[in-house]
Amino acid sequence: MANPNIDGISKTSFSIHGVGVSSGIAIGHAHLVSNALREVVHYQLQQYAIAEEVARFEQAVITVKTELEAIRKQLPKSAPAELGAFIATHLMMLADKSLSEVPKNIILKEQCNAEWAIKLQMDDIVDQFEQIEDEYLRERKQDVVQVVERVIKVLLGHPNQAPNIKNSQSSNKEQESAIILVAHDISPADAIQFKQHQFAAFITDVGGVTSHTAILARSLNIPSIVALQRARDLVRDGELIIVDGGMGVVIVNPSPEILAEYKLRQEEWELEQQKLKRIKSNKAITMDGTPIALFANIEVPEDVDAVKASGATGIGLYRSEFLFMNRREMPDEEEQFIAYKTVVEAMNDLEVTIRTLDLGADKQMNPETVSNCANPALGLRAVRYCLSEPQIFHTQFRALLRASHFGQLKILVPMLCTLAELRQTKLLLERAKISLRKENIPFDENIALGGMIEIPAAAINANAFARELDFLSIGTNDLIQYTLAIDRTDDAVAHLYNPLHPSVLHLISLTLQAGAKLGKTVSICGEMAGDTKLTKLLLGMGLRHFSMHPSNLLSVKQQVLQSDVNKLSVAARKILNNDEIEKIELLVNKMNH
Repeated sequence: MANPNIDGISKTSFSIHGVGVSSGIAIGHAHLVSNALREVVHYQLQQYAIAEEVARFEQAVITVKTELEAIRKQLPKSAPAELGAFIATHLMMLADKSLSEVPKNIILKEQCNAEWAIKLQMDDIVDQFEQIEDEYLRERKQDVVQVVERVIKVLLGHPNQAPNIKNSQSSNKEQESAIILVAHDISPADAIQFKQHQFAAFITDVGGVTSHTAILARSLNIPSIVALQRARDLVRDGELIIVDGGMGVVIVNPSPEILAEYKLRQEEWELEQQKLKRIKSNKAITMDGTPIALFANIEVPEDVDAVKASGATGIGLYRSEFLFMNRREMPDEEEQFIAYKTVVEAMNDLEVTIRTLDLGADKQMNPETVSNCANPALGLRAVRYCLSEPQIFHTQFRALLRASHFGQLKILVPMLCTLAELRQTKLLLERAKISLRKENIPFDENIALGGMIEIPAAAINANAFARELDFLSIGTNDLIQYTLAIDRTDDAVAHLYNPLHPSVLHLISLTLQAGAKLGKTVSICGEMAGDTKLTKLLLGMGLRHFSMHPSNLLSVKQQVLQSDVNKLSVAARKILNNDEIEKIELLVNKMNH
């Protein structure tokens, strides 16, 4: 693979291979998303260049100050007060001598570049914050990091995270649709912000096929590829690139012939998507007359439009944690209530299942926060975190209960492992009900409570959970991760992540059997539900409730309409009786063809 020519006179075409996480073909120009702190390098300066370097640093500080002042002036009157305070804090830090003057002294003393000097100073300040016992004050170190990142981006000559497009709204969309974001990594918090834009695609150096960033990529319904290793280094800003999400291939500086071929493929892909819309109003019923419920997953209230466009039965998973992200403070009860009520009312009395807060692992409230836990996926997350912070749980339960008065709202609790956790949760839910009754605030007294089966221990003990819950939902992403001991965010082991591992299938089967035995609905809300290669297998195993991103729903419905459950159940039994992944994969392929 040849590198592109640095001088820009001749451009070499080359391809990079990664892991496709969202299908489709995008053609556009690369926009490099900066990760400033990772890009800082140290170099020595000649004596004559030091004064110029100090001046460069001073100008960068002035530029950032001007940017922040402009942002503050542009804040709408309706903006939360904390946004203005947040910007004021950054301006105050930027004016402090520890950031505006000390780095200049470091440049003079060590004869180093400005980026390195301010990063050294940042590290020193962060270390000082780490010594503070008060947790709130200790976390203010993130403000320092963010201010320094802004200065370093200016010094490195990088644009902001998202391209700065200043024309009319319609031209914004046109320009964004020709932009492909190229990053070392994109956090789930960043990906949520991208929902406000209409970028053509995004690609990253790292990531796994079921990381939360990949899941969000699918919800954006744009071609996306992760685990490209060195794309951020090899691709230059503004270069024409092709992203083939289905094949996991990025082509940089394509030849006219390749470009023409991919434009044709892109048109064919879009035509297929248009054809699928013809079955939107069709009921999801198999050829032998078995009705299937197809629900949609959402992250933010604005996703409801996509749910309606897909013709979904309802919302099977509303990931409420995204309401908590990209901010310093927890949303209060009123803010949560309004968000939940908005979704419930918009769905016109269709079911809406809202998952309680599932922060932890690669989803942090503050995107700059780094967990001190050696393995965040096994740490204090989801229901464990909520039970350790009962006031947070109480506030969310009150908001959910209040919203239940306005439609069919169901509550789903993530990452249950023991019956003790479930009973503690039910006790806190009851306390929230009591508090609302005292205030004469109406809510659904018979609100359904469900639990996510995503830990192997819970799947093995599914009968016990089914007895105490109104419904179950299998979170296959974490279930596979925990069963196979594979970090789903780590591209180094991505090839080992396999939903067709016999142990995974047996745990799913155990859960489905428990639901059938006790008359409780069981759904799958993980990525397996939206994978059309697995639809027939899951139907054969007894799954009747699927929940997936709206963009996958019509493709899955097409599979449902072409299926015969009686025949599939016979084939599924053969698969469940097999112990070898390779043979299982062959049998699944045979089932699909």
